[in-house]
Amino acid sequence: MADLHVRATRARRSLPYPVRRLLQAVPLVAVIAVMNFFWLRLAPGDLADVMAGEAGAATPEYLAALRHQFGTDQPLGLQFLAYLERIVHLDLGWSFRYNESVLQLIAGRLPATALLMISALVIALVLGCLAGTIAAVSRHRWVDVAVSILATLGFATPLFWLGLMLMVLFSAHLHWLPAGGILTPGVAASGWAMLRDLAAHMVLPVFCLAAYYLAIYARLMRASVLEVSGLDFVRTARAKGVSRVATISAHVVPNALLPIVTMTALQFGALFSGSVAIETVFSWPGLGQLALDAVASRDLNLLLGILFFSSLLVLAVNLIVDLTYGWFDPRIEVER
Repeated sequence: MADLHVRATRARRSLPYPVRRLLQAVPLVAVIAVMNFFWLRLAPGDLADVMAGEAGAATPEYLAALRHQFGTDQPLGLQFLAYLERIVHLDLGWSFRYNESVLQLIAGRLPATALLMISALVIALVLGCLAGTIAAVSRHRWVDVAVSILATLGFATPLFWLGLMLMVLFSAHLHWLPAGGILTPGVAASGWAMLRDLAAHMVLPVFCLAAYYLAIYARLMRASVLEVSGLDFVRTARAKGVSRVATISAHVVPNALLPIVTMTALQFGALFSGSVAIETVFSWPGLGQLALDAVASRDLNLLLGILFFSSLLVLAVNLIVDLTYGWFDPRIEVER
């Protein structure tokens, strides 16, 4: 048995590191699929009850016919096996609420969510790291105090409340920016006109989503820069006559960014969760709003598909960060 275990270990190590990481993710994907299925089945009601409520009344025969059409009248074990079979074949099922494939619905809403999340993440990373670095360099001065206060406010402010306040100020009172949506309805724009319209609709939701993570990255970057500044190689660089600006830009900041990279990967799932509230407040037609509609209508196939897809997306982002971590720190060698 010991010899077989050694051979299996050697066989795994002979595979390329990315392949081994992908193989390690397979059991986690299976666990996620199982947990999503059974957790959602704990919620009371189903799509048939929602449709009956919208109709005002329904006979037991009509409800039974709907459940038979949706497949929810089958034993739970058979439903689970059918769900696993669809997952194996990369089929996320059919949304009876929208009368469309779940995969097509996700593909149609994904660009809007990706645009919102990537824009907010880039802004939060750039401004947060810049603010944290300036605060650390100006420690105990008014700049440091101002950044700390703003970061605390951004960290403590609920996203939905901030979104509503921004909407009241810039849309209802000042009329500078649109209150919601992704494009102005009824306006057939193209080219630069469409891009300007899209940019105007993006300002409030992107800033609102970025504010929370900007505060986190600013505080983390400040602490990381202060920690790295006290290390031996930084003092050695200063002793050799390297200027303060060059020391910070070439030695301190690159090493201080490592915790930011790790935090970004870990918070990608939380960023997706935060986009649900933002998309709801600003009527942004993305996956978050689609998931909320699926919960309200008890469209389990659609909700299972969104949860499974978002789980795969989070795993993929963490895998990419893991594989590219050596690029941020050449001292780290990927396990061979």
